[in-house]
Amino acid sequence: MKIVAGLLTKALGPKWEVLSEEIGLWIPIAVIHMEHNDRPEGEEEIEEEVLPGRPLPPECNAELHTDYDGAAVRWGLTHPKESAADCCQACLDQAKLAKPGQMKCNIWECWLKYAEHPKQNFNDKYSEEYRNAHPTAPLVVPWVAGVVKV
Repeated sequence: MKIVAGLLTKALGPKWEVLSEEIGLWIPIAVIHMEHNDRPEGEEEIEEEVLPGRPLPPECNAELHTDYDGAAVRWGLTHPKESAADCCQACLDQAKLAKPGQMKCNIWECWLKYAEHPKQNFNDKYSEEYRNAHPTAPLVVPWVAGVVKV
């Protein structure tokens, strides 16, 4: 905004003040932004994110911005759900209905997955190595995941 104001002032010269007053335009020379912080001294900042949809049951063990490794039990691209709670429920349901010898879902991201010992691929942000290999990937893991007991 400061650059635009400077260019207009230069272009209009001494007529700038008259024109801006006539049209009711006021452009500040500088914008001073001060963040208001009323948190008590020594108290940590809590970063809360709102997860849309119905609340998740505790057995879903939801983790924001997390990706787990595991074999696909249900392909995620063809398995859209309305919410994280629906994804978790689909995992729980698949595990209950799995036939003997079939993998039982124990990881949900709406890719229903199975791993004997679930381990995180990413938490919060993708690694630099991953981003170099996938330059169009977002910085932050864009979904919620969880591990359920089966």
